[in-house]
Amino acid sequence: MQQDRWIINVPVATLWTNPEAPREVDEPGIRNPVDLPAWLTRLSYQTRLDLCEQNLVQSQLLYGEEVIVLEEKQDWLRVIIPTQPSKKDSRGYPGWIPACQAQPQPNARQVKGKAIVSGKLVPLYDEKENFLLELSYLTALPLLGLTDSQAKVLLPDATAGYLDKSDVEIIPDEKGVIQGNGSDIVRTGEAFIGLEYLWGGMSAYGYDCSGFSYNMHKANGYQIPRDASDQAALGGEEIAVDHLLPGDLLFFAYEEGKGALHHVGIYYGNGKMIHSPTTGKSIEITTLAGTVYEKELCGARRYWKKTEGTL
Repeated sequence: MQQDRWIINVPVATLWTNPEAPREVDEPGIRNPVDLPAWLTRLSYQTRLDLCEQNLVQSQLLYGEEVIVLEEKQDWLRVIIPTQPSKKDSRGYPGWIPACQAQPQPNARQVKGKAIVSGKLVPLYDEKENFLLELSYLTALPLLGLTDSQAKVLLPDATAGYLDKSDVEIIPDEKGVIQGNGSDIVRTGEAFIGLEYLWGGMSAYGYDCSGFSYNMHKANGYQIPRDASDQAALGGEEIAVDHLLPGDLLFFAYEEGKGALHHVGIYYGNGKMIHSPTTGKSIEITTLAGTVYEKELCGARRYWKKTEGTL
């Protein structure tokens, strides 16, 4: 079985359950060049909801992210996402992507670290300052060099691209992302208040509940499982609900907390949480007391590290 490592060559690639999952309305999201704004505009409330209810979509990947290719089937690739831990596969999150949205890794070049997109949606340019693509928050590309105003980065096709330095965080080769604390996770999430929910969403075009918690942790140097059920079971430290601190994950289950787990949010402090609620709603800060969330709260976990002087 083929197990090549490829990288994503569109701003956002959606991970589908199988090659038959995309519908006619999804066409702008499965081509190259992909058109995420057009796809999201075409989706009605019901066709958005069906992404979940009909189990069409699993997750998403950003430009430059790596996948392990297990199989090629006509115009599709069966892949594993190694950076998205999941109980579905010990190697990472499994699913299918259009073959046109990924390509083999470019030949290695000497790089000087990474440039990580720190704005919500930012432009990528070629060497003549022509616009190439709009990249999402947390897109990470190999750094080739810096000028006074730009970061020169290696693109999936082995050419160079340019990002404004004001739009990226530079991470030298010898360093990783500095780990933040719980309050940093909350502050990161505040920037996305009002962003519409998207089932499977993992970009600044839309997050689902667990994608939001995953990416706010990722931005602060923590890798956690992709799905809410795994986030509740596969890592972190269990926290009593009367010992919550900002940045802790809150989990919710049907049947007043005794049934199947269905949602995750980030504790905001003062009895509130910040979360991406459900289809038709947007990322918000909400008070728990007196709501269905208070009744369905079934546990909490902490993935961030509490260091001396924190909080």
